[in-house]
Amino acid sequence: MTKKSFYLQCLLLPLLVVNICSAQKDSVQQMRHYKNVIRYNLSGALIFGLDRYLVFGYERVIKPNQTISVNVGGVKLPKLISINTDSFSLQKDNKSNGFNVSVDYRFYLGKENKYMAPRGAYIGPYYSFNSFTRDNQWRYTKSTANSYINTHTTFNINTIGFQFGYQFILWKRLALDFALVGPGFGIYNYKASFDGNVSAENKEQLLDGLKQLLTQKFPGMNFVFADDEIDADGVMKTNSIGYRYIVHIGFAF
Repeated sequence: MTKKSFYLQCLLLPLLVVNICSAQKDSVQQMRHYKNVIRYNLSGALIFGLDRYLVFGYERVIKPNQTISVNVGGVKLPKLISINTDSFSLQKDNKSNGFNVSVDYRFYLGKENKYMAPRGAYIGPYYSFNSFTRDNQWRYTKSTANSYINTHTTFNINTIGFQFGYQFILWKRLALDFALVGPGFGIYNYKASFDGNVSAENKEQLLDGLKQLLTQKFPGMNFVFADDEIDADGVMKTNSIGYRYIVHIGFAF
């Protein structure tokens, strides 16, 4: 079983369980109306790693069947894999940091939902900003001598789009939120720099290694940057159609 298949099963299994439990619960009693939800981004943690994605959110009902949601937290690029060029091999992460901020405005579909917001089907716009920084060490091998070069990279993603989802409230307080369809437009900006003087030939190899590191381990970036290369200044920019799929687990109050 591939990692992608495993992640997909992990994300879809709760949806099946939720449907069964929700139907049973609704038949027993009416749900008390809560106007606030605090939540944790479960899908991001499963994809990036529990130690690399820690994003929390807060949703508030501001009008009948309308809410605003704000999410913020620390994120890191995926863990290292073995990357090699003709003369360079990736050694380690010296530092890896980042953060995520996102906002979405939700319109809960009153005619389709049995209960008031923040429960039921919703649509609405969203905006997300991700910023990642990473310092890597590379070993340079020439003949029998070895030396080391450090690289510093920053990677920023701005995304705006429109989503459709459904939020369940179970056992009075447990909130399970599924942003199921979320097409959007993303602006991607990647920048790399080097410690010390690096020849043009070595810089080209390092830039190739950095692109491999980004596109092989960051979900979706192999498609976003498929036709792009990091230029001589260490910059790679592009715009692309993106997609949002998120699973939150939270507490209603």
